[in-house]
Amino acid sequence: MPPTRETGAHAARQILSAEERYADELAFLAAYDDGPRPPRWALTPRAVVTFICGSGGEALKLPKPHETLPERMTIPVKFVGERALVERCVVTLAGERGLLLVGEPGTAKSMVSELLAAAVCGTSALTVQGTAGTTEDAFRYGWNYALLLAQGPTPQALVDSPVLTAMRTGRAARVEEITRCLPEVQDALVSILSDRRVSIPELNGGEDGQGSVAAVPGFTVIATANLRDRGVSEMSAALKRRFNFETIHPIADAAAETELVRRQATAAVERAGAGYSVDDSVLDALVTVFRDLREGRSAEGWDVERPGTVMSTAEAVQVTASLGLAAAYLSAGDVLDLVPGHLLGVVRKDDPADHGRLLGYWDGPVRRRAQDGSALWRRLWDLRETLS
Repeated sequence: MPPTRETGAHAARQILSAEERYADELAFLAAYDDGPRPPRWALTPRAVVTFICGSGGEALKLPKPHETLPERMTIPVKFVGERALVERCVVTLAGERGLLLVGEPGTAKSMVSELLAAAVCGTSALTVQGTAGTTEDAFRYGWNYALLLAQGPTPQALVDSPVLTAMRTGRAARVEEITRCLPEVQDALVSILSDRRVSIPELNGGEDGQGSVAAVPGFTVIATANLRDRGVSEMSAALKRRFNFETIHPIADAAAETELVRRQATAAVERAGAGYSVDDSVLDALVTVFRDLREGRSAEGWDVERPGTVMSTAEAVQVTASLGLAAAYLSAGDVLDLVPGHLLGVVRKDDPADHGRLLGYWDGPVRRRAQDGSALWRRLWDLRETLS
């Protein structure tokens, strides 16, 4: 039977937005904490922090019964990192100042940006994806050219950018990978974050009679920048001054990282219609390899030559999910045998010399752990030839 296209409300989607995925939690927190909120915020600042950092295992109770919400709800942790960092981000947004999240690839910058936008203003969809081809229109406005030719420059022919929509509605606009944009495009944000208005000279009049759109209370910008992209399109000093910078570091605790990898890999495998079956010992070894190579030092304190590519938590999730899918769909047997090949695929993304660095890791920590009597690391050592 030929495949059919699902349409409408019943169409399946690979990924839901944060506001859809956590709709129940957001509705519960809105009813749970009815304290003061900045203009147009969906939740109180305290509830935004709880949404992202969790309720610490505590089941929160609504102050009064609600027709559609449960009486109690435990809010799970979504960001594994410093609570103080999240609190600073929330305070920055409450002050309507731009927020710039920086860090190595795979440290959950985009996830934090999405969670903040969903909790603060109910939507994470007002997003500009920064690339070398992004134009100034993505931050300002464009035109419906059919209407433009038929009517001339009218408000009806104007096409708002996500940033302009956020300004009109008092919401948070997201700019992903801002340093991938050309400097002259980035600088379109300088006047937006300073004057809080966008000039539209093509129109004779405007909302203020001067051919411009002014931001309403609540508008702000959340941007992300990859530290590996520094120098690609360096931000101007003027633009930097209009953001508060927050650096998101890799997960410090090995157990917390392992649990995060397990949880996200399990979700990825289940989305593909299979059951997660990667053994905990294999997962522990995989996360250990990623952490050793990322930090340039093993858990035992042995020096390790770091590869040029970033051994991020996000990459560890992808490898673990791949192992789970191989076990489910390809009868892969012991997925430990697949670990070296997947690791090689990760480290060779940027620099061919990283192949040699991975071999050096095998000849160092992997061999020494095998000699210390670990059966699992002995088996990994025996698989060294698959890296050659």
